[in-house]
Amino acid sequence: MKIIFMGTPDFAKESLEAVYNAGYEILGIVTNPDKPKGRGMKMIASPVKQFALEKKLKIYQPLKLKNNTEFIEEIKKLNPDIICVVAYGKILPKEILEIPRLGCINVHGSLLPKYRGAAPIQWAVLNGDNTTGITTMYMDIGMDTGDIILKQEVKIGEDETTGELWNRLSKIGGDILVETIKRIEQGTAPREKQGDNFTMAPMLSKEMAKIDWENKTAKEIKNLVRGLNPIMGAYTFLNGKKLKFWKVAVATDQEIIADNMGILRNGTVLVSDQKDGLFIKTKEGILKVLEIQGENAKRMSIGDFLRGNFIEEFEVFE
Repeated sequence: MKIIFMGTPDFAKESLEAVYNAGYEILGIVTNPDKPKGRGMKMIASPVKQFALEKKLKIYQPLKLKNNTEFIEEIKKLNPDIICVVAYGKILPKEILEIPRLGCINVHGSLLPKYRGAAPIQWAVLNGDNTTGITTMYMDIGMDTGDIILKQEVKIGEDETTGELWNRLSKIGGDILVETIKRIEQGTAPREKQGDNFTMAPMLSKEMAKIDWENKTAKEIKNLVRGLNPIMGAYTFLNGKKLKFWKVAVATDQEIIADNMGILRNGTVLVSDQKDGLFIKTKEGILKVLEIQGENAKRMSIGDFLRGNFIEEFEVFE
């Protein structure tokens, strides 16, 4: 079985490593071009490229795929049996989809048809879902619309962040990809139409990261915080200063009982104490802040933060 692998981030690297360790012949990898990163804007290779360099695999980094005749002809010459695509970051044109004799297959971080699109793992956490999973599918010209091959469901932890779930699913994705290739090779791979009952998972925006104290419940804010960890962090303002929340919880009745809650604005600080912590009123429920980051500062526990930064009770977050 001759394979071309297309992918870019660490999520894809886990799948590439699994295919490599399974002993399949990898004709080459296709990944996004190196990008500048950090203060020095040093060019950094993707995790997939780094693995390919380590294993001395042939590497392709086209700027675009559509109308890229030279690249498409190069892939045709390689004559792959299958093209495996995992979080590559570019849409494959029809000319590439038609090259491998056994098709192009994709590893997707949700239980399709739920969460088609660029950010399925993030939206599962943001929406407070209890379960998600991995789907492998045959690719077609649509956005995650191809026939389903295999699925594996997993439970999402109540406090699990996007980063933690991402890491778990990346390992599962590698395993299920290898199993999918084996099934296709043996001619026993199932094929299931998705149907029209789907939801989308668009790319995240910076605008959505601001906490809406007026209209969101404590549970919804908690899901926002863990859904954006470690991507960008949910943020808010207090006295004109930006604060990021990295870990929060919904307070229990045993932790805090607040009097006259009805007359206080949402976003009001109910308790601010180095020992007891930081508690904030929301539309419904009370939010307990566990990990925070001040402007131009590092992430830290709320206790450490309050030892060096004063937040007064009954102040209101913007």
